[in-house]
Amino acid sequence: MAYLYNNPSDFADELTAGFAAAYPRWVRQVPGGVVRAATPKPGTVAVITGGGSGHYPAFAGLVGPGMAHGAAMGNIFASPSAQQVHAVAKAAQAGGGVLLTYGNYAGDVLNFNQAQERLIAEGIRTVTVAVTDDISSAPASESHKRRGIAGDLAVFKVAGACADAGHDLDEVSRMAALANSRTRSFGIAFSGCTLPGSTAALFTVPEGKMAVGMGIHGEPGIREEDLPTADQAAELLVCSLLEEAVQEPRGSRVGLILNGLGAVKSEELFVVYRRIAELLEEAGITVVDPEIGEMVTSFQMAGVSLSLLWLNDELEHYWKAPASTPAYRKGAVEEADEAAVVPVTAQEPTREALPPSSETSRRVAARVHDILQAVKNVIDANVEELGRIDSVAGDGDHGIGMQRGAAAAVEAAAEALNRGAGARTLLVFSGDAWAHRAGGTSGALWGMILNTLGERLGDQDAPSAPAVAGAIRDAGRKIMEFGKAQLGDKTLVDVLVPFAEALGHEVAAGKPLSAAWSDAAVVAQESADATATLIPKMGRARPLAEKSLGTPDAGAVSMALIIRTVADRLTTKESIND
Repeated sequence: MAYLYNNPSDFADELTAGFAAAYPRWVRQVPGGVVRAATPKPGTVAVITGGGSGHYPAFAGLVGPGMAHGAAMGNIFASPSAQQVHAVAKAAQAGGGVLLTYGNYAGDVLNFNQAQERLIAEGIRTVTVAVTDDISSAPASESHKRRGIAGDLAVFKVAGACADAGHDLDEVSRMAALANSRTRSFGIAFSGCTLPGSTAALFTVPEGKMAVGMGIHGEPGIREEDLPTADQAAELLVCSLLEEAVQEPRGSRVGLILNGLGAVKSEELFVVYRRIAELLEEAGITVVDPEIGEMVTSFQMAGVSLSLLWLNDELEHYWKAPASTPAYRKGAVEEADEAAVVPVTAQEPTREALPPSSETSRRVAARVHDILQAVKNVIDANVEELGRIDSVAGDGDHGIGMQRGAAAAVEAAAEALNRGAGARTLLVFSGDAWAHRAGGTSGALWGMILNTLGERLGDQDAPSAPAVAGAIRDAGRKIMEFGKAQLGDKTLVDVLVPFAEALGHEVAAGKPLSAAWSDAAVVAQESADATATLIPKMGRARPLAEKSLGTPDAGAVSMALIIRTVADRLTTKESIND
């Protein structure tokens, strides 16, 4: 349990500020996260990592010479927004291009990919390598679907060392991809973790049992076994990884990471490592520079993971290379000149000028603000239930993320309204704020939805019912394009697409928007309920698919809730196109 915090919604921002204040020798705070304090050499490749907060020393603690050049820091267990990733990359890049590398989670993929598109559009060459080391999260035949856990460290270490050696982006990304392809991890847990402000753990493990194959966001394991001794735990970890050995074990050399997830401390890890070392020696494997301690944590989760990086000559050179970060030291790196350290200065946020809007569109914007406030209220009222649904097979943070996003959207809408924004501008600002504040998959998707609605409605004309129906249809298409989810994957797409089709049908039949939306909302609710019979094929719930049978998808439930709330607002007041 996290004992020391103020407002839970401010936790990530406050820890970032405190971290940067504590380690000015290594890092400086920038919008979205932190970057190296020292100015990089011109032409250097910038290695940018990031993810949800709550995993320290990943990700900010691994920024410094020999490792990452910057880290985008999302909310607790939620991916950073595309805006955060873009801002950190822009602050760290030095003309040699950008490598984005992060754990392979749906929200991270969405947000880092959007940031990559923006960087490329701005003329900054950018390549992505997602870390996929966790063997418990997908079979070897679908290794591209695996999530990234403590093996992140191996990939970041190799990429950072290669970049600092002066290699170009092609070589840095090649080495990062090679390190990822030769890294395997497996973990176990004995108890769950509790987020700041929460009173219950994200998951629990029965007394005397352990969860096998747990994730670092509170995802439950793939099975439960009796609580092991330290030697039995070592044997399970080693045997599981050797079943997927990258090459013939005898004669191999490996980098090794024995990682504590927060509540298992170094003394216990040394007891476990004693047996791991014996087992690897018996298998004919030489361990090179083992790393034992807390590398990728999950608050106070009681758990441990083992990662093996199967080395060749190239990888061993970078694995052994010097590094110096707030949380990771190896060898001796060249100290930066004090003159090269960029001073931390306060930056006043700039407010972009609003595009022109008509009086009609401004009236519609006021209605949209009213609807967003109602959406926030219904999310606030259901935040615990949404979290409970999400915790069945996920990490339990869907309600909190939606709450943060809705609150940010309302705040941005109010500011835009006060400045005289039209409907398009207000929706775009609200969508950007939702995506930025919520982070994660739901933040990215709801940001897309509001942005798509805004682009279709414009800042001049009153939106017609066909225009609104078309915008909803476009939002569904865009989410499937970017998020890769299809009907039947047990996501919010299973509500949004049927709702869009029903809304379009009702509008085509000549119904006004309020009546058409209300009728289509019935389809949305039925579709959300029907996701209880589906097995997830996307995101963090996929490895625990069977556990979710009988429970609807949290994203589908929140989508249906919001659709019903909008229907209520449209029927209690005049339609936004009246």
